[in-house]
Amino acid sequence: MLYHFYEMQRASLAPARLMARGALSLMDQPFNLFRPTPMGRLTLAALDSFEHSTRAFGKPAFGHRETEVNGRTVRIEEQIVESRTWGDLLHFRRVIDNPAFRDGQAIDAGPKVLMVAPMSGHFATLLRGTVEAFLPDHDVYITDWRDAREVPVFAATEFDLDDYIDYLMDYLRILGPDTHVIAVCQPAVPVLAAVALMNAREPENAPRSMTLIGGPIDTRESATAVNDFAKRHSLDWFRANTIHRVPFGNAGFLRQVYPGFLQLAGFLAMNLDRHVEAHWQMFQHLVEGDGEPLAAKRAFYGEYRAVMDLNAAFYLQTIEAVFHEHALPRGVLTFRNDRVDPSANRRTATFTIEGERDDISGIGQTKAAHKLMPNLPGDKQEHLEQAGVGHYGLFNGRRFRTEVAPRIKAFIARNA
Repeated sequence: MLYHFYEMQRASLAPARLMARGALSLMDQPFNLFRPTPMGRLTLAALDSFEHSTRAFGKPAFGHRETEVNGRTVRIEEQIVESRTWGDLLHFRRVIDNPAFRDGQAIDAGPKVLMVAPMSGHFATLLRGTVEAFLPDHDVYITDWRDAREVPVFAATEFDLDDYIDYLMDYLRILGPDTHVIAVCQPAVPVLAAVALMNAREPENAPRSMTLIGGPIDTRESATAVNDFAKRHSLDWFRANTIHRVPFGNAGFLRQVYPGFLQLAGFLAMNLDRHVEAHWQMFQHLVEGDGEPLAAKRAFYGEYRAVMDLNAAFYLQTIEAVFHEHALPRGVLTFRNDRVDPSANRRTATFTIEGERDDISGIGQTKAAHKLMPNLPGDKQEHLEQAGVGHYGLFNGRRFRTEVAPRIKAFIARNA
């Protein structure tokens, strides 16, 4: 019922939001003498803040239209390479009209990179900045997962952790063995599982390298508030309190899901004072007419508040395997009833990255992957603990662009 109450609350606020939008339109008239006054600026800021804070944010666009390759500006075209019920394999194709060649090879192509976006409440566009950083010198693909509330019950079976791993292995087969895979946060576990399985069963298709960024490989290491919360509550508690059916009016009506708004509420509650301060600053920017800092904060929250639902089976299986059972580091994770053995990885170079201030995946949780792969040569393993960044800063922002991304690119180049 919680999901239905949430939808009712959104619907009840719609008339007030429309009135606020209309009032804002009137305030924006060029000959409105009230707007420049102190009271006018406060009124405008209040109306704008209300409209923005009650707005429903849908899936954002990646918005990459061009990049620079070897000093030339080239267009970017989004192409769906493989479309499936629960997600697309999306390619950011660089349209290079006159590619440069060296020894018969196109030097503009760059290494092939598959970015595995989290299926943890936000859309794949959360990695917009990650994609942008790699476009100039890499051939970039991304997993664009589907919002569970948009998947009709009658049109698809359940989607769980095994299906997620299946999707990853299929995508890697499509892209070929010269692929370098990058997993951000949640997918670190299924990506490591997929790579281990491919090394064991079909080494000729295994990717050249994998980079695991802020992932919960072993949540027993430096447990965070997120890990403690998951550990304190049983699977039955999660099933009873976080799983709801999609309300009428959505394509996925009656599908059991973990609603995105619950995930968003949890993230906001973790740093409530910081978010309250950010919204107060946005209000002040509106009053003072500071467009540039306001636009930056609005862009962040437009992305942050755009959330998607997760299929219940996937969410509950992830909670159990990753946070309750610690199945991968304990050597008991299974895929289609077969045990996943990370020690089977003998050829896929592995780079783990952690953030000094990460409050989602603590220090040591991602690095734990190396202990699970004793048969991978030491020169194919690398670890980075990035100073001064939290979870989000590991894959977006200035420190990512200037410090983290260059390290990943260098690692990929060494293992190309």
